[in-house]
Amino acid sequence: VQLQASGGGLVQAGGSLRLSCAASGRALSRYDMGWFRQAPGKEREFVGAISWSGGIKVHAESVKGRFIISRDNAKNTMYLQMNSLKPEDTAVYYCAARYDGEDAYKYWGQGTLVTSPA
Repeated sequence: VQLQASGGGLVQAGGSLRLSCAASGRALSRYDMGWFRQAPGKEREFVGAISWSGGIKVHAESVKGRFIISRDNAKNTMYLQMNSLKPEDTAVYYCAARYDGEDAYKYWGQGTLVTSPA
């Protein structure tokens, strides 16, 4: 599975942005997927995850109520709608996938930069 994250950019605080993660090489319909981010000088952190069916979604406390994870298996794509962006959301965002039932995310995208200055 190859993952390609896109949609990053520069958005003023309070604005919105939608990230996409497109997969190729294999259908995503049996893969759980997640978003992670890494800010400058900090460790990578979990942002959100969605089950292969889309029926289970988990969001980190830091983004709950502002970010929404979703997926469209017909398009082999996962999304992250980011609203009410804050300066502390500035980071490189990565998408990842793992086969249903596996513990670790095995497949990772290259990352897309989101910058939200104050």
